[in-house]
Amino acid sequence: MRAWCIEDQQLQLDTLPDPQPGPEEIRVEVKAIGVNRADLLQVLGRYPAPPGTSSRIPGLEYAGVVSAVGERVQQRKVGDAVMGLVPGCAYAEQVITHEREALTMPEGMDFARAATLPEAFLTAYRALFLEGGLQPGQWCLVRPATAGVGLAATQLANTLGARPIGSSRDLSKLDTANDMGLAAQVSDDGTLATQLNAITHGDGVAVILDMVGPDWNDLLGGLRAEGSLVNIGVLGGLSTELNLGALLMKRQTLKSMTMRSQPLENRIRLAQIFNDRLAPLFASGALLPLPLETFPFEDANAAHQHMASNDFSGKRVIVVE
Repeated sequence: MRAWCIEDQQLQLDTLPDPQPGPEEIRVEVKAIGVNRADLLQVLGRYPAPPGTSSRIPGLEYAGVVSAVGERVQQRKVGDAVMGLVPGCAYAEQVITHEREALTMPEGMDFARAATLPEAFLTAYRALFLEGGLQPGQWCLVRPATAGVGLAATQLANTLGARPIGSSRDLSKLDTANDMGLAAQVSDDGTLATQLNAITHGDGVAVILDMVGPDWNDLLGGLRAEGSLVNIGVLGGLSTELNLGALLMKRQTLKSMTMRSQPLENRIRLAQIFNDRLAPLFASGALLPLPLETFPFEDANAAHQHMASNDFSGKRVIVVE
């Protein structure tokens, strides 16, 4: 198989033996690959793969067709259209995953669009509803609501009855999120607490999904008593000073999470949640795949350059012909 390998902080196309599935694993012939910020960081040596996964081949997100199954596989068969997340090695023509970790592709959806779903929607659902405890009717802040996870979070909150507020430093970049169901928008200009309290009539939002950091004091000022801030990214920096007194007085909860470094059973549980709760919403049209830009498999470096430019509200997808 062909695979994109990391050599001296660059992607290079190489030819490797086809991987073989273990007893409970399936091998997927990859048709499309979702590009994620983690892939760019892994190439630069700043986000290594978790233990047990090769750091040589990046890639967390795929869509394709089952090409081989292990001897104890029961739920999947050769020819099934699947998609999903893996700890690594998706930048290849074949990838291995546990049969119960694979997601069933929505009927009628092509592979490129399917590759926009797993990372964004599973991350957003877990952060808002499992970690944050968001309920119908409650306000939430999506910071920012301008890219894959932010757009997925906006759709999920709106579809499941909550009221999403989207932030950006440039409000013109919220047009796509507005189309996907934002209830309000705020400028990320250092006055988020004031803006959030004005929108919620002083109550504050119930959940904040934060991908930026690090100035949480302003954010917590716009979070209601007993609300939750769930952090999944550090685009704005790695350290901060926090007013613990304000945190204690409002009994607020701070959480952080990643999707990549999780035990297999946790990943399987999330896959089941997607198949049970989210797949029907895609089938009905209540949830939609993300806007996408596609790149041929041979142009993986161009896909990375496009993502690094930050000039597109959507998903970059590498298509394998």
